Amino acid sequence: MIKTDIIEKIRQIHTPFYYYNMEVLNATIGRCTLEAGRYGYRMHYALKANSNPKILKIISSAGFGADCVSGNEVKSALEHGFQAGKIMFAGVGKTDDELRLALNHGIQSINVESVQEMEVINSLASEMGVKARISLRIIPNVDAHTHRYITTGLEENKFGILTWQFDAVLEKLRSLDNLELQGLHFHIGSQITDLAVFKSLCERVNEINTWFMEQGYLTDIINVGGGLGVDYSEPDKCSIPDFAAYFGVFHDLIELQGHQQLHFEPGRAIVAQCGSLITRVLFVKEAVNTRFAIVDAGMNDLIRPALYQSYHKIENLTSTGEKRKYDVVGPVCESSDCFGKAVVMPETRRGDLIAIRSAGAYGQTMASRYNLRDLAGEVYSDEI
Repeated sequence: MIKTDIIEKIRQIHTPFYYYNMEVLNATIGRCTLEAGRYGYRMHYALKANSNPKILKIISSAGFGADCVSGNEVKSALEHGFQAGKIMFAGVGKTDDELRLALNHGIQSINVESVQEMEVINSLASEMGVKARISLRIIPNVDAHTHRYITTGLEENKFGILTWQFDAVLEKLRSLDNLELQGLHFHIGSQITDLAVFKSLCERVNEINTWFMEQGYLTDIINVGGGLGVDYSEPDKCSIPDFAAYFGVFHDLIELQGHQQLHFEPGRAIVAQCGSLITRVLFVKEAVNTRFAIVDAGMNDLIRPALYQSYHKIENLTSTGEKRKYDVVGPVCESSDCFGKAVVMPETRRGDLIAIRSAGAYGQTMASRYNLRDLAGEVYSDEI
């Protein structure tokens, strides 16, 4: 819930903008750090969730490493306080320039997704006179039971190395002198709320880790990625994910060997609930069988509902009238530019402020200038 005194302060701010509740962000980071610290687990924040500079500085100062999926994310991580030795670089299509950047800065690990990528990295490392530290991105064939666009751990997905390719991968690895195998990397998807999925992941990780050890490869790192979901329906009741239960699953089921360390890559779980997209009602329009609340934010500002048909709780911050149903839509020239249908809100009028909740992850970071619209700005709770 956005407090009344905050609403009064933001009434005159030009909309749309992202409002970040820094108290929620810091509390979430603190809880994650506390629960992971019980077992000595290593955290790498997934920059793709939110790469806002102020947020990155806060997360890096808490001791997190970084999970990056582009060269520019690697640069941003370095610029905002993340140590090179704690940066993981993933992605199915890294360019030569991006790989050179990672090698030049000596990041912790490049997550390799194919034999051909291994060959390219080895060649670039040889040219630069360095040793490339790599992890193998493995497809464990575990169904995350989430939206098909954010499922990444099945054999039909574009990511990673399949189990039947393991022999070829190790044969190639033995012939490439400029590669050093550091870890096994797994990431099966995003917005996972059923912890049983992670139990299945643990079983597969144990099997695969054992297979590699039997071939003579005991890696330093077992990286199980991210994926822990958040409660989009009740952002105030469940503002912080149940990190204790989440890490507890891995503590109970993962079988680390020797000196192996367990690494995680949380993104959404850290930042989703601290952010809201604040927008203003432009018009209320009656139509056949519906009533539209047309706001000044569009799908270019928050694309998740249009792209994933995802739900965000929507609240009218400035009305206390009789409750009615509205389709909350934006001004973009697309019928998909809709944030929610049949949303129950107090009677809504031109000028009312609307909050689209749980927008701290994959909101601002996925924004575009479609229709040549301006990008939404940001407002922080500790600066107003």
